[in-house]
Amino acid sequence: MIEKREFYIDRKWVAPAAANDLDVIDPATEEPCAVISLGAKADVDKAVAAARRAFPEWSRTSLDVRIALLEKLGAVMDRRIGELAEAVSLEMGAPIDLAINDQASAGPWHLGGFLEAARNFSWEEPFAKGQTIVREPIGVCGLITPWNWPVNQIALKVFPALLAGCTCVLKPSEIAPLSAILFAEFVDEAGIPAGVFNLVNGDGPGVGEAMSHHPDIDMMSFTGSTRAGALVTKGAADTVKRVTLELGGKSPNIIFADANLERAISGGVNHCMENTGQSCNAPTRMLVEHSIYEDAVGMAKSAAEAVKVGNPREHGGHIGPLVSQTQFDKVQGLIETGIAEGARLVTGGIGRPDGMNRGYYVRPTVFADVNNQMTIAREEVFGPVLVMIPFEGEDEAVGIANDTPYGLAAYLSTGDAEKGQRVARRLRAGMVRVNGAGFSAGHPFGGYKQSGNGREGGKWGIEDFLETKIISAR
Repeated sequence: MIEKREFYIDRKWVAPAAANDLDVIDPATEEPCAVISLGAKADVDKAVAAARRAFPEWSRTSLDVRIALLEKLGAVMDRRIGELAEAVSLEMGAPIDLAINDQASAGPWHLGGFLEAARNFSWEEPFAKGQTIVREPIGVCGLITPWNWPVNQIALKVFPALLAGCTCVLKPSEIAPLSAILFAEFVDEAGIPAGVFNLVNGDGPGVGEAMSHHPDIDMMSFTGSTRAGALVTKGAADTVKRVTLELGGKSPNIIFADANLERAISGGVNHCMENTGQSCNAPTRMLVEHSIYEDAVGMAKSAAEAVKVGNPREHGGHIGPLVSQTQFDKVQGLIETGIAEGARLVTGGIGRPDGMNRGYYVRPTVFADVNNQMTIAREEVFGPVLVMIPFEGEDEAVGIANDTPYGLAAYLSTGDAEKGQRVARRLRAGMVRVNGAGFSAGHPFGGYKQSGNGREGGKWGIEDFLETKIISAR
């Protein structure tokens, strides 16, 4: 049993103000694998005080100093990347290959994008005669990260905050805290000054709420559910602090009849199932042009049935369990709802895969003949569940794609490059991928509508942590 009860505050590991143990559950076995402490307001107060003390000096350090320290942190992360991957695999059930190649490696990848952005950022610029625009750190930042891509989200918040000259308090998900505790060890080893980075474990009501309401926190950056993001925003309102949010999604994947159908369908299914479907930008609504719809349904069935489910500690191209009993129950309930509302169950369905009677494993599931008003087309399932919706023509495809409370990501496949660009510009989403094209490090990550506000990554991520000042002198 791993025991990690202490918090990282003011460059020291300190005991919580009051004992409050919480078991961390291994989703592959449903058994405790670690114990941490849940913090409370007193722990937040201590961490915020440390960050407030550190802010004046840290905010005045040169950019070169901050970059050099972040490079040291990156070197530590590179050297200990295996430990980080093992922690992610244990705490949230990511298969070890995914944990190494995608989950843990997201940290160094994002760091490269942020360092390049920081070196080329316009920290000061002339405005008019005798006038200068200055970009300054906003202050002490409260950072709340989720369990599904823990290292990715820590990187997208901590790196830009520190490069901007801010100090911070991090609250990782209490479901998957082990990778964040390791990250704090990396920060310490890299020599980041006392109080610049602090970590307090806890849940939303105990620590998250105290951070949102805290008068000495100048900004909250939150990633998680739309419901929780709204609570953070309400909690921050009394102190009029800045709030940036990266929330949920129900991303459309439009497949036109002129697309490379086999590549588009298999790629869409595999992307939806990746990380066991626990990604906010997963392409979970597959919109298919009517003339190729039944062929696409057959291909999606074959692709989903080729997705293997297995032990996260074993190597291979499989998916692992969902993160928790709560998530398992939610996904099972939504599959049941899809069946009850009349969607055609193509493959998968209720229950664990054959041969599994333990762990939060679910069956890769595909529904066809879904309409966009069904629950499984409206709600974020956050599991390996794909819904397929037919459409006639470009206008209907765009209408269905945009008919969602979310707007994080969108995908489309077509053999017509001009149509691809035209449709991409009509989609109300912060990120659009045409024909499977990827993004470079430093790209803006974020969405429209109830998918949040602000952008993470690169220069956009740094901007979120800065104030703008104009100085005029004669």
